[in-house]
Amino acid sequence: MKSLRSTLVLLFDLLCVVAAWLGAFLLRFNFEWPYGYEKSLGIGLIPLLITQAIACRWAGLYRGMWIFASIPDLRRVLKAVASSAVVLLIVASLAPQHVTVPRSIVLLYPILLLLLMGGGRIAWRMYKEHRLYNPRRGQGKPVVVIGAGTAGAMLVRELERSPDWQVVAIVDDDPGKWGLEVAGCRVEGGTNTLEQTLIRHEAQHAILASTSANRNVLQQVTQAVSHAKAQLFTVPGLNELMSGRVAINAMRPVKIEDLLGRAAVNIDAGNVAEILKGKRLLVTGAGGSIGSELCRQLARFDPALILLLDASEFALYSIEQWFRTNSPGTTIVPLAGDVKDNHRLQIIFDEWRPQVVFHAAAYKHVPLMEDHNAWQALRTNTLGTWLVGQHALRLKAERFVLISTDKAVNPTNVMGATKRMAEMACEVLQRKGNGTTCFQMVRFGNVLGSTGSVIPKFQEQIANGGPVTVTHPEITRYFMSIPEAAQLVLQASSMGKGGEIFVLDMGEPIKIIDLAKNMIRLSGFNEEDIAIQFTGLRPGEKLYEELLANNEHTVPTHHDKLRIAQARSVAQQFDTFLTTLIHSHFSKHFTDQEVRDLLHQWIPEYQPPAESKQSGNISTTCL
Repeated sequence: MKSLRSTLVLLFDLLCVVAAWLGAFLLRFNFEWPYGYEKSLGIGLIPLLITQAIACRWAGLYRGMWIFASIPDLRRVLKAVASSAVVLLIVASLAPQHVTVPRSIVLLYPILLLLLMGGGRIAWRMYKEHRLYNPRRGQGKPVVVIGAGTAGAMLVRELERSPDWQVVAIVDDDPGKWGLEVAGCRVEGGTNTLEQTLIRHEAQHAILASTSANRNVLQQVTQAVSHAKAQLFTVPGLNELMSGRVAINAMRPVKIEDLLGRAAVNIDAGNVAEILKGKRLLVTGAGGSIGSELCRQLARFDPALILLLDASEFALYSIEQWFRTNSPGTTIVPLAGDVKDNHRLQIIFDEWRPQVVFHAAAYKHVPLMEDHNAWQALRTNTLGTWLVGQHALRLKAERFVLISTDKAVNPTNVMGATKRMAEMACEVLQRKGNGTTCFQMVRFGNVLGSTGSVIPKFQEQIANGGPVTVTHPEITRYFMSIPEAAQLVLQASSMGKGGEIFVLDMGEPIKIIDLAKNMIRLSGFNEEDIAIQFTGLRPGEKLYEELLANNEHTVPTHHDKLRIAQARSVAQQFDTFLTTLIHSHFSKHFTDQEVRDLLHQWIPEYQPPAESKQSGNISTTCL
C-alpha cells in the first residue's frame, strides 16, 4: 500500500513537471502553440523528468502524508523545484543552437512547478479535512477562546477538528489583533468584553489559551466567566506543548493555583544531584503533604535508597504505593515510627545510616495545637527535631534539613513557637557538631492543597452549598504550590554551609477572602449563590504572617527565590534545657499554660494570647 501511494505521488509530480513545462511555453507565447519550439519542448522535458524523480526522493517528498501537508512539506517541494530550476538553467546554457529555450521559460517554469506541486498538496489536505470535519461543524458546544497567540491559534485549529466544540469567538488584550481572524474565527475584543461575548454567543465554556496571563488578568477573566454563568478551562503550558508531552486539547478546569500567577521554579539540578545521587536518604513525615512531594522529587536524583518514616500507617502506605506504581526502580524502605520514639530512631539510624535527612514530620494545625495539645506539639515539633538531629549528628550524616514555617516568626501560637524552638535546636546541633553535619532550616508559608489546608475546606463548603467561612475580612497569607515548595527545599539543601535559615520567596500575600471568592467563581458560582461568612480570629491566629522576625534580616543567595535569614544567636544553656526536657517527656505531662510559659522563656518574641478558650468548631489552616 505504501509503495502504491509513493508511485501515485511520483506520477503526480512528474505530471506537474509536464504541465509546468508546457504551461511556461504557453504563457511565453500568449497561449498560442509555440511553433518552431517543438524540439525544445521534447528534448528539454527529458532531463527535467529525470531530475524531478531524483530530486523528489532526495528531498523526502514521499515520506509526508498529504492530509497533514504543512510548512515542512513545502520546504521539501522548494528543494525539488530548486533542483529542477538549476538543471533547466544548465540545459538552457549548454543547449545547441537548434534547441533553444527562451530565457523567460527559465523563470516561468519553476514558478508554475512550485504552484502545481505545493498547491496540489494543499488542495488535497483541504479536501480531506472538509470531508472529515465539515459535517461536524456547528454541532459542538459553543466556546470562546481567550488568547490569540501561538497557543490560542493551535487550540482553535485543534478544536475545529473536534465534534465536541465549536469556537464562536476569540478575545485578546492586544488591540492590534481585534477584528482579525485566527483559523476563520474572529478576535472580537479584549478580555474586558469576555462576559458580553459569552452571553451574546450563548457560550457556556471559555478556554484560557494565554500562557503568560498575570494574576490580575486571570482574576478578571474568572470573574467575567462567573458572571456569565460559564465554566473556565485552561490548556497546558507552551513548553509542555512544544515538547510533545501533552496535546493542546488536554484541557482542564482552571485551578486556584493558576490564579496565584507564580512562575515556574528552576533549580540547579547539577548541585542538587551532587548531594543526593547514590546517597541513603531519610524523610521523616514521608506520607505528609510536603514529605510525600519531597520523596517524589528525590526519586529524580537516583539515590541509593529512600527511607520513608511516618507515624501514620495510611500515609506511609499511600507514598509506598506511589513508588511501586510510578518509580519502581527507586529503592525505598517504608518505616512506621514516631520521631518522639528515641529507641526506634536509634534502630533506624544504626541499621540504615542515612547520609541526608529531610525532617518534615510535625504537627502543623494552629488551632488544634493551641488548646489541650500544646505539650504534644512541643514534644513532636521541638523534641522530635532534637532527637532526629542528635542521631544524625551521632552518625555524622552529611546534611540535616528542617522544614520550618513562617509561623515561627514572631509567633503568637503554640505551633509557630514550637517550630521556632525546632530551628533553635538545629542551630545548637550545628554548633555542637562543629561542621560534622550541615544543619539547615527552610522557612516558607502556606502550601496550596496540603492536608487540612484552607483549600480543601473551602471546596467542601462550596460543594455543600456554603457558606464559606473566613475568619476575618483582612486576613492574609503567603501561598505556594506543594511541588514548588519541595523543589526549593532541595535547592536550599544544596546551598547551605550549616546553620542557615533559608527563607523562600513567597511572592505577595493573598487575602483569604479573595481566595474564597476565586474558588467560588471557579466552581461556577458567584457570591450571591454561595455566601461568605466571617467567624472571627481563632486562638493563636494572626491577621498576617511574616517570613522574618523584627530582629532578623536577610542576605541574598545566587538563587532568586532563596534568601538567608540572619537569626539571633541561641543561648548556650538551651542544650541543657532540651536534654532535661527530653527526660521529662517520658514521665511528665505539661499543661497548655506551662508549655506557653516554657516557650515564652526561650522565645521572648512569642506573645501567647492572654486567655485561650477551646473553640467549639475547630478548623485548620495550612502550613
